[in-house]
Amino acid sequence: YQADGSPSKAAEGFARSCGVSLEQMGTIKTDKGEWLAFSENKTGKPTEQLIGDILSKSLTALPVAKRMRWGSGTTEFVRPVKWVVLLFGTEVINSTILGIKADRNSRGHRFHAPALINIREAASYAEQLLESGHVEVSFETRRTQIEQQAIELAGTVSGHAHIEPALLDEITALVEWPVGVMGGIDERFLALPAEVLITTMQDNQKYFPVKAESGELLPWFITFSNIDSTNPESVRKGNERVVRPRLADAEFFWNQDRKQPLENRVEKLGSIIFQKQLGTLLDKTERVEKLAALIAEEIGADKTLSRRAAHLAKTDLMTEMVGEFASLQGIIGRYYAAADGEPGEVAQAIEEQYFPKQSGGKLPECKTGQVLALAEKLDTLCGIFSAGLMPTGDKDPYALRRAAIGILRIILEKRLDLNLVELIEKSCGLFSHEFDREKTQKLLLTFCLERLKGLFLEEGFSADELDAVLSVHPTRPLDFEERLQAVKAFRSLPESESLAAANKRIRNILRKAGSLSQHAVDTKQLIEPAEKQLWEQTQNASEAIAPLLSQRDYSAALKRLALLREVTDLFFDEVMVMADDEAIRNNRLTLLSATGNLFLSIADISKLQ
Repeated sequence: YQADGSPSKAAEGFARSCGVSLEQMGTIKTDKGEWLAFSENKTGKPTEQLIGDILSKSLTALPVAKRMRWGSGTTEFVRPVKWVVLLFGTEVINSTILGIKADRNSRGHRFHAPALINIREAASYAEQLLESGHVEVSFETRRTQIEQQAIELAGTVSGHAHIEPALLDEITALVEWPVGVMGGIDERFLALPAEVLITTMQDNQKYFPVKAESGELLPWFITFSNIDSTNPESVRKGNERVVRPRLADAEFFWNQDRKQPLENRVEKLGSIIFQKQLGTLLDKTERVEKLAALIAEEIGADKTLSRRAAHLAKTDLMTEMVGEFASLQGIIGRYYAAADGEPGEVAQAIEEQYFPKQSGGKLPECKTGQVLALAEKLDTLCGIFSAGLMPTGDKDPYALRRAAIGILRIILEKRLDLNLVELIEKSCGLFSHEFDREKTQKLLLTFCLERLKGLFLEEGFSADELDAVLSVHPTRPLDFEERLQAVKAFRSLPESESLAAANKRIRNILRKAGSLSQHAVDTKQLIEPAEKQLWEQTQNASEAIAPLLSQRDYSAALKRLALLREVTDLFFDEVMVMADDEAIRNNRLTLLSATGNLFLSIADISKLQ
């Protein structure tokens, strides 16, 4: 409630969400204050009366990108629904699902067993469909069958099936009676990059490629039919006939693209808009070139190679091959750059600019690749933020969260001692359009630090350890990690709990006291033995940790500061901080500030719970 006693908008909204008036709400008391609450006892209903409605709501809530209608009805779903079996034990649940009245009749395989199957009870569903319907209901069983058949078929040509989990799941969902078939491709197509063949087979045809033990692609593939064909040879030939023209197209693109070097495609990038406010891909290329040179200098990479890689980075987007196989961007650039005689590290970097491609994906290996990946992602991140198109909720059309995580992973895992603030400032400085630079840079830093926090939470660090480090605002991810490791090690020390409590007390006292009028401890105003000891030990600790801080040996520094526990406890036991004498009071506050600042040079350990 507000100060005048009227309900706040939050309170009114909470009541509405519960479907009651504010007068019907109750309150509960916690250690954080009094809260509005609502509870209601609802009488239970039999499962069979609830399940139909639950199922209908669940199906409606499915995140289906495109729904369709069928027949003359208005019902929409991902595919037409012809019948619904809904049983509770042996009884049919009286319900209408997606416009179809539920009963106990299902059907088997469209070709092998299309007749009606009367399902006796829910528990017999899978067994009856398998025995009478030629349908394997279990997704996991079908998945295992497909994988095993693929392995066995590949073994017949002394190879092994290249099985991507996502494709395995997709094929499992496409068939209800999986039957593997081995097919072949013309050996001349093996002259194409393996990635082109694999993409054609996997993405377009849903085939599993076959590789030799050496990892080289073999002229074979494995496909899955949904029937026990009486003429499997015809099935094999049909699949070979379908894939042949696709591979011939790829061969044509490969030969045509290599007739001109990537350099000739740079100017064409000016015809492709990257983003309305940020210009064309050529504009992006020029920014990334400059940023790559700056980053290369920071991490000791080759500036010439970095600029060259950035110059050619997007040129493969103008090729026929990438026009047909968009997922091969970067990969095709690597092949074409190598064919053009570009340095090996430049070719490698063109592919590695997109690393990591997914959560936990591999990172750029070469220095030039690391530079280009950082520069490319930073330009996108800073550019889209400057255009005011930050991610909101679950919407992130430019994959900025992934870009930020990629930047952080490269910095951390490749041990690049880079400063996020400097990187963001340098990148933002390369854009020519008008935007609030200071505000954008602050938003970007916060965005990156939130992703950094998420990465460390996944690694097992606790939220209070992260808060302790975040409170001192480190802007170098490696430095952040080193402080975090030190805090984790510190909390295992016997002195940590007492010192965390003491630092909480220091923070609270200083906050209540307001700004300090005194900035240095006056030793003449130190009266009590305990405060003299604290000052002496604080000075000693300050001198001891100075070289450790310069070396960023935060664990050793915190271990040294742990020795302050005894004198700090003694100070609070024997000294009245808020003395009546203003000079003495201010001096003691300054002493506490000096003691607390020693810890704050590493982390705010008062955040530890």
